[in-house]
Amino acid sequence: MQGNIIFVDYELSSWKYQNDDYVPSKYLCYILGKKPLPSDSDIVIKSGHIMRDSISLKGMGSAFGGNWKPSPNKPQDERFLGKPREIKTTYDKKGNKFETKIGNDGRAIKERHYTDHNRPDKHTNPHDHEINWNSQRGNPLPGSPINYPNGAPKFKSWTGEQYMNNMIMSNSKYEDNFSTISEFKWCIDDGGEVEFIWNGKPYSITHPDGKISICQGDHYSEAVDVDKADELLDYLLGKDKLRDVITQVEVLYRTI
Repeated sequence: MQGNIIFVDYELSSWKYQNDDYVPSKYLCYILGKKPLPSDSDIVIKSGHIMRDSISLKGMGSAFGGNWKPSPNKPQDERFLGKPREIKTTYDKKGNKFETKIGNDGRAIKERHYTDHNRPDKHTNPHDHEINWNSQRGNPLPGSPINYPNGAPKFKSWTGEQYMNNMIMSNSKYEDNFSTISEFKWCIDDGGEVEFIWNGKPYSITHPDGKISICQGDHYSEAVDVDKADELLDYLLGKDKLRDVITQVEVLYRTI
């Protein structure tokens, strides 16, 4: 692929946003062919057209898609793949420690978080997550927290052998940020936990008790629990809806 990439988030075409103020992309006139591309723009417009059962399908899916693989721009992604029986150690931007256990097939099977994600009412420090894998996209699927109110057992390989790897560094300040609403929904619906800052206030999204829970700071009694990430998008961060600012918040940590 050559040229600049213009992210198109089809989530924003949903009926849920029909009453929102809409500011068209500055590239709209070029995408629609109303104006020729500037000769020095380096923009390449790629379009597709698929026929299925005599039905024309266009604009399917999300700008964030494809099979999952460790991103070269996100060092923390590397912790999910490694040598069989290896335990990888990672630190996030706040200095919190994470240990990821690699199974016999070279993929993560369990992860320990040495943090309560600002939700001590729902997480012990430390706590574990079983890691499953999506059969279609191939991405890791962290499970609900496994808490240890009476102290956690030693985190070791099931074979009794253990190989340590401390090479994984935290992602940079911007690498964890969300590019689109669709990316955010994918992360949360697949079990991702997220801590972020908006207007100077900390927020956390976790998965206790089979739910998706969002909370501002230590206001646990005001936490909102939902079933799907889509339901989070109307959550108010002060006066701002989450859907309007999720690509602008500063993400401190995200599981996937």
